[in-house]
Amino acid sequence: MSRTSWAAISAVVLALLFAGTATVIAAGRDGGAATASTPSATSPDAGFARDMAVHHQQAVEMSFIVRDSTDDEEVRRLAYDIANTQANQRGMLMGWLDMWGLPKTEADQAPMAWMPMDEQMGPGHAMYQAHDGALMPGMATSAELDQLRKARGKQAEILYLQLMTDHHKGGVMMAGACARQCAPGTERELAKGMVVSQESEIAQMADLLKERGAKPRVA
Repeated sequence: MSRTSWAAISAVVLALLFAGTATVIAAGRDGGAATASTPSATSPDAGFARDMAVHHQQAVEMSFIVRDSTDDEEVRRLAYDIANTQANQRGMLMGWLDMWGLPKTEADQAPMAWMPMDEQMGPGHAMYQAHDGALMPGMATSAELDQLRKARGKQAEILYLQLMTDHHKGGVMMAGACARQCAPGTERELAKGMVVSQESEIAQMADLLKERGAKPRVA
């Protein structure tokens, strides 16, 4: 079994364990009412859950696009692993927001507002600005998604691997921030697991790009 498959399986197992723990905690609360330990709407815990759920959704979308754009089994298997893992994790993040009684969107709070200013950096260490549908670092723009939808075969494989490498780098940055700032518990541990698994997949994608005579994009 590939390194990527092991990373995906491990992430799903951790997600199921964490989800079970969260369910037990929620069941022990009086009717699900908020307690002193419930995160606030502006906390790193809630901000990370909301932002990473959006970030993950795009990774799932891109993975389904490339699945239908190439017959290459190695890339299709990677895309399946990423889609399966991140869909499971997204479900957990949204479930925690429900458990905490918090909204899944916060109109008055910009993406990544829960992160310290010095961590809200995009390429070139400049303050990241949302643009063309890319709400957070690493996310593909609307134009890049259209390009991926039109690509086929090797061209689709390379573009997917490059876009997903960028996407994972942004995800690692956000997950690392939660690992440092979120309250000790299942969400922080999940964030740590995301860092490990996505860094492993970044290395795997670099190898796949090299096999296709390409390399990750320069940030």
